Amino acid sequence: MGAGHSHDAHDHHHGDAGIRAFAWVTLLNLAYTVLEAGYGFATNSLALLSDALHNLGDVLGLALAWGAAVIARRKPTETHTYGWRRATLLSPLANAIVLAGFSGALAWEAMRRFFAPPEVPGVTVMVVAAIGIAVNLGAAWFMHGGHDDLNRRGAFLHLMADAAVSFAAVLAGAGMLVFGWRWLDPLTALLVGAVVAFSAFRLLRDSFNAAMDAVPRQIDQAQVRAFLASCPGVTAVHHVHIWSLGAGEVAMTAHLVRANADDHDVFIDALANDLDERFGINHPTLQIEFGTGCHDQHDRAPHY
Repeated sequence: MGAGHSHDAHDHHHGDAGIRAFAWVTLLNLAYTVLEAGYGFATNSLALLSDALHNLGDVLGLALAWGAAVIARRKPTETHTYGWRRATLLSPLANAIVLAGFSGALAWEAMRRFFAPPEVPGVTVMVVAAIGIAVNLGAAWFMHGGHDDLNRRGAFLHLMADAAVSFAAVLAGAGMLVFGWRWLDPLTALLVGAVVAFSAFRLLRDSFNAAMDAVPRQIDQAQVRAFLASCPGVTAVHHVHIWSLGAGEVAMTAHLVRANADDHDVFIDALANDLDERFGINHPTLQIEFGTGCHDQHDRAPHY
């Protein structure tokens, strides 16, 4: 027997605000990424180009979060009974491949420039990177009110990290302007490229895990099992499976053995609410069994 949750008008308006925030932040960052890439090519600065690449990855990530907020509101159909949430689990794979390819190309060019660094206008690098700091801090401000929303909170923290990366480009521009250290441009590109490559690796890992229906990273399945086993009247727990549906939705199935059915409906409703509040599992399907046997015809298959 499963249990679900209804969403009131407050949740609807909160969702509208989240979608608007993602829309403004995505468009703002996209405009700045185009500006920074243009100046990077014009000034021959790898520091600006690498930061633009980093921002491009963030734009793609923000677009996915924006899309997740929109797609999550689409109703399921007879064919797609979970809706289109899982589409957001596939997009990061393409994002990671693009970022990995560009970061590799930039790293190769940066290594080549260490031996013959070109002249790069430090003032332009500083000004454009400083604009990036302002853009990222402004975008973070759009997100700061949604810390109860993991999607928005993640975007907020990412934008603050972007501001720090842009600050590194400002320092590189200052070093080139004051001391003539032209090698700072390729060095900054290598450092930012390493950050981008690390982000791409994490995206690839998360995409693979999502495709394999792995337990979401933020959930400890052992803790969930222990919690289920501690519920009143539960004598055994098995067939526990937890996976992401995309767009912040997490599903779970579990078999619980209980001694009696006196408070069955109340027990199910309370447990569903607890799973949502404690672990963020908002789509639980719970099968209650009585006695010692499992009613699953596939009981002989390995399960946990």
